[in-house]
Amino acid sequence: MHTILVWSGPVIYISMALAALYGVFCVILLWRKVGQKRFGNPAAAGEFLDEVRGCLEEKDFDGVAELCDSPAYWAKATPQMILVAIAHKERGLAKLQQLLGEKFERDILADIQYRHSWIGTISKTAPMLGLLGTVSGMILAFEKIATASAEGGLDPGSLAQEISFALFTTAIGLVIAIPLTLLGAWVQVQISKMTDAVQDHLGEFLHDLEKAMTS
Repeated sequence: MHTILVWSGPVIYISMALAALYGVFCVILLWRKVGQKRFGNPAAAGEFLDEVRGCLEEKDFDGVAELCDSPAYWAKATPQMILVAIAHKERGLAKLQQLLGEKFERDILADIQYRHSWIGTISKTAPMLGLLGTVSGMILAFEKIATASAEGGLDPGSLAQEISFALFTTAIGLVIAIPLTLLGAWVQVQISKMTDAVQDHLGEFLHDLEKAMTS
């Protein structure tokens, strides 16, 4: 048991370091992915929707598809959903709205939310790992007290150092968890903004599509 507790310290530190690195990686990955899926500003989105509207007024559905599949737009969420809508435009507005909602949830949001869930998991796990390190360190400290008492003496400074080192793991766990919690909340706000923007853009597109299909 003593050997396991002694070796648990380095294992816990390595686990916490890996968790912190993966958490930062997920934040950066999500930030880049959300930035890739949405338009940089409302003006860029408006310019794209105006081009789509122009093609729809001429009933040039192939032109809309080519525009959405162009290098400037193919990675963004709104053009991806418009491509789906163009391919299934005969279904009717109500079914088309349902289809677009399902495709957006499954093809775009699912992967983003999966990555985001890992940020929350790491934020919860890091303090637990730190607490585990503290508990194992305190067990070793009390074991040292028992051994020193049996041998007839105990150095208070040495004991304080052992306890301080044990508590240090909890501090590290909190240092990892607090920034990741804040970053996770910030990323969630960006995801929500992207979702709202895509819904607004698709609402405009579906209105224009309905006009083109009925005129």
